[in-house]
Amino acid sequence: MQASRFEYRFRFAIHAIIFILGFTTPWLYIPALADVPGFSSRSTWLITASMLSRQGWLTFSAATVVLLILMLIFTALGAIMRLWGSAYVGSSIVKSPTMHGAAMLADGPFRRTRNPLYLGTLLHTFGLAILMPPSGTLFTIALIWILQFRLALAEEPFLAARFGQPYLDYKAAVPRFLPALTPQVPAAGAQPHWLQSLLGEIYFPAVFLVLAIFGWSFNAQPIRQGLLISVGVWLIIRALLPNASQDPSTPA
Repeated sequence: MQASRFEYRFRFAIHAIIFILGFTTPWLYIPALADVPGFSSRSTWLITASMLSRQGWLTFSAATVVLLILMLIFTALGAIMRLWGSAYVGSSIVKSPTMHGAAMLADGPFRRTRNPLYLGTLLHTFGLAILMPPSGTLFTIALIWILQFRLALAEEPFLAARFGQPYLDYKAAVPRFLPALTPQVPAAGAQPHWLQSLLGEIYFPAVFLVLAIFGWSFNAQPIRQGLLISVGVWLIIRALLPNASQDPSTPA
């Protein structure tokens, strides 16, 4: 079940491919699926708002606002988890194609969940996927969840071999994904690096800001343009950030 070395090395590219397929839904161009219920090119946002309106639960206008608020909540939570986790791990480790483990990390969000970065990606996906067609939404959420789970499983034996019983105790105390309400282990004393984290994770808060600024117009065009700009800025900044040293920290 754990991710292969290839998957871990190219995890960012795999994430990108999944999101691109989710937004473009190339399978909708298959003639046999043209009349299949659920295979629509309209966004999940629009379809769900229409459904809620037809059921009489909300007006169409109110339903679109409720769904936008859900998108904002999920993308905000995803950005918070990514920024918080990266501040302790280090952006150079986050983007590294290999695993690192000079010191076992048990500070910040890592006191409540073992994988705050993967959790942040999953929350971000829940929010962003509402903009996709329904089949793209289901496709993206399912594959991103499977990928996060496989990546987390790949790291666990590495950390167990590196740190032994202390890591096994940490693993037993702290949930893999769903955060505990209170810290489950004592702080180890690591200090966060917030500016570095913001630069390395700029894509995630940028997506939240795009939705917060342009979402209220309910116009897909500026939202798509904002998302593309967010990705472009993130890739440029990420390329300029220093690479990880040989073995400075735990894996991201």
